[in-house]
Amino acid sequence: MIDILIEGGRTLVGTEIVETSLGIAGGEIATMDAPGFRAALAIDAGGLLVLPGIIDLHGDAFERQMMPRPGVHFPIDVALVESDRQAIGNGITTVFHAATWSWEPGLRSGDSTKELLEAIKRLRPQFAADTRFHLRHETYNLDAEAEIGRWLSSGLVDLLAFNDHIDSTVANLAKPQKRSRMVERTGLSGEAFDDLVARVVSRAQEVPASILRLATAARAAGVRMLSHDDETPAMRKAFRAQGVEIAEFPINEETAREAAENGDAIVFGAPNVVRGSSHTGWVRAADMIANGLCTVLASDYYYPAPLLAAFRLAADDVLPLPEAWQLISAGPARAAGLFDRGVLAEGHRADLILVDDALPLRPRVVAAIGRGRLMHLTEAERLTVSTALPKAVAAE
Repeated sequence: MIDILIEGGRTLVGTEIVETSLGIAGGEIATMDAPGFRAALAIDAGGLLVLPGIIDLHGDAFERQMMPRPGVHFPIDVALVESDRQAIGNGITTVFHAATWSWEPGLRSGDSTKELLEAIKRLRPQFAADTRFHLRHETYNLDAEAEIGRWLSSGLVDLLAFNDHIDSTVANLAKPQKRSRMVERTGLSGEAFDDLVARVVSRAQEVPASILRLATAARAAGVRMLSHDDETPAMRKAFRAQGVEIAEFPINEETAREAAENGDAIVFGAPNVVRGSSHTGWVRAADMIANGLCTVLASDYYYPAPLLAAFRLAADDVLPLPEAWQLISAGPARAAGLFDRGVLAEGHRADLILVDDALPLRPRVVAAIGRGRLMHLTEAERLTVSTALPKAVAAE
């Protein structure tokens, strides 16, 4: 690992953007003001913003690389490597792949989830982004409970979300287009899918006790938990009572306010901000942010969205850029318990990006550094290799 000097950028330090240089050594930020700092590599950040790397707590866009069309599959290693390129190229230096383990066969089956977990473990050393595993547990997937408990105790799960999509699944059975999409994803016939849903629904009375046992196991393992699509303040209270302190995509303002008043982290989708509305017709994330009811923005299904969302919030005067950036850096870092990153400060992990903001609504990542290593660079002329150091070091 070689030392890097970031020269002359407009750097986000705390809540202010200031002209300074950064010195990086040993994978950490060694100094925030670097006169005389000697490094094997120097990057000219003139005219660019220097910002903490984006931390994405919930991203499932990798599924589109695995199955770009219904029934069309690509190898999981190809899908994950391509997803990593997309993530780091959009400034995401820490990514939590949100994998749904459902009661369905197919893309969201146990076999697919296990294959993904094993692939992340195997490929992690070659990824540019720090890649972690966010398990989205469908609460009606009761037969998976024992194995998920073992994963938690073994340290294989970085975040655990409780999902319950059974009501929407049943409702969508009467909607031909949505029904067709669900059936295609599973690979079942229509009749077999109907039979499966009926069997799953029949076990509803077993679900609350299963959630309680898994929440207990997650707390014992120190794994942070999320509840997905909370519908009411009462639902949020019930999950909080079990140690689930992250509200992920609460569907209305009342539920988000309940979370905020009790200090919970609140996650909304960055695509919602970029598009100006929720694709499901629920609350506008920009409105929640303006009302202080959001602490984290996640890529959800589109890796470019966090970067675009922060600049959109600033351009629309919802938040100044330093505050908007916290929603994709310091906010998710706190929620996930990653206190070594999310801000630019001496002694913190050197995860940072250089951004060209000449077009305010179309920011462009020029360079990305993860754990002190240059992972992405689009303008090679900004790079200087020191000739004062031994060739072996300069070429590392």
